[in-house]
Amino acid sequence: MALPQNPGLAPALGFPPELLLKAQGGGLGIRAAIFDVDGVLTDGRIYIGERGEEFKAFSTLDGQGLKLLVQGGIVPVVITGRDSPAVRRRVADLGIAHAVYGAHDKLAAAVSVMAALQLGWDTLAVMGDDWPDLPLMTRAAFACAPANAHAEARAVAHHVTTAVGGHGAARECCDLLLIAAGRYAELLHGQLLTLDAAP
Repeated sequence: MALPQNPGLAPALGFPPELLLKAQGGGLGIRAAIFDVDGVLTDGRIYIGERGEEFKAFSTLDGQGLKLLVQGGIVPVVITGRDSPAVRRRVADLGIAHAVYGAHDKLAAAVSVMAALQLGWDTLAVMGDDWPDLPLMTRAAFACAPANAHAEARAVAHHVTTAVGGHGAARECCDLLLIAAGRYAELLHGQLLTLDAAP
């Protein structure tokens, strides 16, 4: 039995043209996006068990957004000041190849990753929420902050998300970057063709 044809779906999401222009980065476009963990991929709270083990909650919306970045040609990078098995497990589950844990100097960590990827600041987006992220946010071509970020991070961000950290803020940043890169509609349409393309 033949599957019905999918009529297609127009993207419901949109951003102001001037914001999209900024999110396009330099001449080569945004090629990589660095994300903090605590307060960006999580809500910033740290749960510590009686044996000292850490627990963190992550959003599946954010996870899907990071995977879509890869499909859209943008390399997701994680640079976090803390290190824990929970964060390493989440990063591994998402297939993120470039991550720096326990980074006391996030600028040095970012420079190292950029050198490995052979990218400059004009091709980089950054999402952070607090003072340690400021050196990256002020140098990157495009900077995002969650709605509940510290005031200084929100002040330097080109876009402050409507969602808070750990609850879809990173996904909003990913969607924005994909729309600016002209890949969002194509990726959305591709999701609709999965069953249609099945034998």
